[in-house]
Amino acid sequence: METKTTAGPQIVDVGSVVEAVSAEDGNAPLYEVESLCMRCGENGTTRFLFTQIPHFRKILLSAFECTHCGERNNEVQFAGEIQPKGCHYVLDVPSGDKKMFDRQVVKSETATIKIPELDFEIPPEAQRGSLSTLEGMLMRAADELAALQEERKKVDPQTAEAIDEFLIKLRACATGESHFTLILDDPSGNSFIENPYAPSPDPSLTIKSYERTPEQQAALGYSSAVSQGENTLEETSNEPHGAVGARAGRRAIAQGNSAEIADALFRYSAPEEVMVFPTTCGTCAAQCECRMFVTNIPYFQQVIVMASTCDGCGYRNSEVKPGGRIPDKGKKIIVNVKNIKDLSRDVIKSDTASIEIPELDLELASGTLGGLVTTVEGLISKIGESLERVHGFTFGDSLEDSRKNKWKEFQAKLEKLKSLDEPWTLIMDDALANSFIDPCN
Repeated sequence: METKTTAGPQIVDVGSVVEAVSAEDGNAPLYEVESLCMRCGENGTTRFLFTQIPHFRKILLSAFECTHCGERNNEVQFAGEIQPKGCHYVLDVPSGDKKMFDRQVVKSETATIKIPELDFEIPPEAQRGSLSTLEGMLMRAADELAALQEERKKVDPQTAEAIDEFLIKLRACATGESHFTLILDDPSGNSFIENPYAPSPDPSLTIKSYERTPEQQAALGYSSAVSQGENTLEETSNEPHGAVGARAGRRAIAQGNSAEIADALFRYSAPEEVMVFPTTCGTCAAQCECRMFVTNIPYFQQVIVMASTCDGCGYRNSEVKPGGRIPDKGKKIIVNVKNIKDLSRDVIKSDTASIEIPELDLELASGTLGGLVTTVEGLISKIGESLERVHGFTFGDSLEDSRKNKWKEFQAKLEKLKSLDEPWTLIMDDALANSFIDPCN
């Protein structure tokens, strides 16, 4: 890869970031900036490289080096978008399982790691933007705690003794001698713990996505005015009407900012009446317009289609919300896919729907993929893309050949579903009955 260096300081602006992370040829430039060394006070050099981890995230690699005192450090930051939801990982680590400590762990600058058994926490400021293994992350935490022990023993012997006792317990966890639970919570959704059994479920790992609180939104840099506006809307929406149940859960059946979703939504009807009302852009907080209309999707239900476009930053968003009350019963849809027409069936998948393909022994829990408006074929493609993105470390050079081959075999089976070599079954189960597969395409 060709790199670009400069003789003097170079300003790294937003345009350069966008240009670099959007590059498809892999020739992202290397930036050098003269910066202050916090150890000796002299000037050192910081190098920035915008790159992308395959099937995971766009990242910014930064490395600082001071030629005067030898100080060196590096950091990983995420140059791509903040994910729609936060992520919460819970890993149960039994004692004596050495392979468990080889799992890859990505900790973003907003993530917190906790070990409840030790009442221990690694805050977002510590090990921010790090890529390591489970063992490496715990050993680094132990080393950083022990770094100033000699000075601490002279000033506060009692505290130093307590830390020594704690370090014995922490290192016992890091070496597999003790059973413990690791909790990784990241409001930005950009952290990750590897699942070595992917795409099958991991019995030791629990993954959940969650809606961020207004405080977490503000901490991530979102406009506080938007959050306050949403809170005001929640407080004033006390009049009973058909969408109270769905609105209270803050759920949309599906939403996105691509033209594909917008085209799919507007294919069902040409509305006679479109309501237009002012709103605030969720990206730049500028005033924009939201268009909304109510329509009936045949064989499904009444839905509310909403679309907004910001003239200031170009951001656009389309979503479909359920109309009427929440049904008394859930819905389970089973489709036997046998021909091209079955692959072309329209699919509306809400974020509360789970997906199962028995022929592949594949199960996706509710919340996986979020809400989608697509086709059966498009749904299979989205599943493949999501699994590649979430389990991108499966392609690492350090992975065992047996596990790498297992993942590639599963990928091949997933692609064969679209070629219809054999009939297969798609099962969609939605507790809120907000999902739909076209029965008469």
